[in-house]
Amino acid sequence: MPISIPHVLSGISIALLVIYGVDVIVGGGGAGDGFLPFDAMTRGIAFGFPPIILSIIAFFIAKKPPYTGLGIMLAITGILIIIGGIMSATSAVESENSARMMGEGGSLIVIGIIIAALGAIKIKKSKSSVK
Repeated sequence: MPISIPHVLSGISIALLVIYGVDVIVGGGGAGDGFLPFDAMTRGIAFGFPPIILSIIAFFIAKKPPYTGLGIMLAITGILIIIGGIMSATSAVESENSARMMGEGGSLIVIGIIIAALGAIKIKKSKSSVK
């Protein structure tokens, strides 16, 4: 598998999401309770938003060669975002901002589905170009 800019961007996306997820798990989702000294909003902006943008960029700049690996990486990114959305939606029940958190969780699930679908499209295109 050739390493290219789209692969690097997708790898960065996965790494940021894993760091974000581990921090939330370690800290129980509270502000500054994990190993990152950020509140939930700053953590989301710094570690949650860039993977979405980087994944979309990676999808669109990867044109010619068949990028099966990139498709798999995009699917993993989408799945991680979906998991984050589910965790956000389920923790909304015990929060005072439950309606807002439920909306954010639902939005994350939709975004994760879109990115996972982009990964599936990249895998399908790479398999059809191999034939």
